[in-house]
Amino acid sequence: MKNKQNDYIVERYTIILAEKMANVLILNGPNLNLLGVREPDVYGADSLQSINSDLAKLAASLDHEITFEQSNAEHELIDIIQQSIKTIDIIIFNPGGYTHTSIALRDALLSTNIPFIEVHMSNVHSRENFRKHSYFSDIAIGTICGFGKYSYELAIKSISNIVRD
Repeated sequence: MKNKQNDYIVERYTIILAEKMANVLILNGPNLNLLGVREPDVYGADSLQSINSDLAKLAASLDHEITFEQSNAEHELIDIIQQSIKTIDIIIFNPGGYTHTSIALRDALLSTNIPFIEVHMSNVHSRENFRKHSYFSDIAIGTICGFGKYSYELAIKSISNIVRD
């Protein structure tokens, strides 16, 4: 059975390959604004602002343009995804708690056809059972989890490898 989503992803990569850089959106869901304060034993001591600063430097060194967005509201995340259709090549998405609950965000990603990498700081597969199900993993390019703030860096480097291959 042919997967239209995968065909589209290959087509988008071809565009990115031609440009040799990507316009990347780092999109963070609920409670990620509390990084550094919220459960530091699970998520680390770095704030979201600190992580974003490091990611901006990494993206610049790899010739990528990068935009950061975070919201605790599902409808705002949907609006951001929809508004990214013409400006963003790829999304690095940490849906937070919406990972396990949001069909609406899944539909937004499918509707826009923007390729994305699902990212989680913790290893969701070693946590509570309800965290093991994602509404996004099956439609993502890939999923990176369990490496703390480095999950985001691995995602950015993955984009660079795709662009340069």
